[in-house]
Amino acid sequence: MLSALITIALLHWAVLVLPGFNFVLIGQLAAGGKRATAMAAVAGMTAATLMWATLAVAGVGIVFTAHPGIRQGAQLAGGLYLAYLAVKLWRAGQGASASTAPVMGATAAFRVGFVTSALNPKIALFYGSVFATALPENPSTTMILLAVALVFSNSIIWHSSLALVLSRPAVQRAYMQHLRTLNRVSALLIGALGAKLIVSTLQEIRQRFA
Repeated sequence: MLSALITIALLHWAVLVLPGFNFVLIGQLAAGGKRATAMAAVAGMTAATLMWATLAVAGVGIVFTAHPGIRQGAQLAGGLYLAYLAVKLWRAGQGASASTAPVMGATAAFRVGFVTSALNPKIALFYGSVFATALPENPSTTMILLAVALVFSNSIIWHSSLALVLSRPAVQRAYMQHLRTLNRVSALLIGALGAKLIVSTLQEIRQRFA
């Protein structure tokens, strides 16, 4: 049991530490707003992580493999949502200054964190493949619960640590000094991630019907 959990932890951490949308969003909220706001986004992300990990155990990854159209539809929705967020962030950066910087509320931050992660069905495929690789053929209920709890706690630890570090006063001061530029860089990164998800999904759909 221990070796399987260690394998799951290592594979999960290898993916967690790669910079992606969650990193950009947490950095944006933590450095430009309040720590509580960034932590609200973390709560949304980790709630979606728990949902996908649970669904992966329930076999949703198998459903996505058997019916790729369902997964692709969700991926397109996720890519479009990221593009929408990028446009909002770019517009917020126009003429932005320390005195005019918008601060997202905790409820909105939770919603953005949850929705962006919930609209990424590749998370379920990742958990499904990791669990299928690391868990024994017929894992006990206890082991399944421990595996889900492990990835959930990993997500909380990593994203909360990012929020705590990036919300330090020195980081916030540096962010506010370059608010407009950093807003636009974040918008470009988020937009690129959304575009990549849309393009890769459309290519996959085209190959299916080629």
